[in-house]
Amino acid sequence: MDLKDAIRTIPDYPKKGILFRDITTLMGDAPAFRRAVDELVQPWPGSKIDKVAGIEARGFILGGAVAHQLSAGFVPIRKKGKLPHETVRIAYSLEYGVDEMEMHRDAVKPGEKVILVDDLIATGGTAEAAARLLKDIGADVVAAVFVIDLPDLGGRRRLEALGVPVRTLVSFDGH
Repeated sequence: MDLKDAIRTIPDYPKKGILFRDITTLMGDAPAFRRAVDELVQPWPGSKIDKVAGIEARGFILGGAVAHQLSAGFVPIRKKGKLPHETVRIAYSLEYGVDEMEMHRDAVKPGEKVILVDDLIATGGTAEAAARLLKDIGADVVAAVFVIDLPDLGGRRRLEALGVPVRTLVSFDGH
């Protein structure tokens, strides 16, 4: 089974010239979803991973499944204003402005080993901000894992520059 075959491509979304890689079809295909989660978990089974942090929203789905497989806790990293308890926040640049993401201040203890999870790495701005947020509160970010890499956009390099190893399952040329 090729995981690429389970990922739908939607042309000209969200704007003309973009090929949107939609993993909802992969998640709806039980064997493909199982395989993707099993592959994201490698090479950590049997390792002591304390937490898995998922980036809103598809990272919640994948991250919860990865955390379950690793017997680790799950930490949601959300858009500003969505969490009810005391939070830590980081601002990051988007193509047309700035956004903020946050997590509960007590979600990760200093020194805990954390894997960051999301569906796709493109330019890497969101993933880099999430990794910085985790590192700022003292997490040991063991790796960042994604189903899809868009290598032409350079996101992997941004995370690796922070000392965060990156694992992806499939890649698509272009953007």
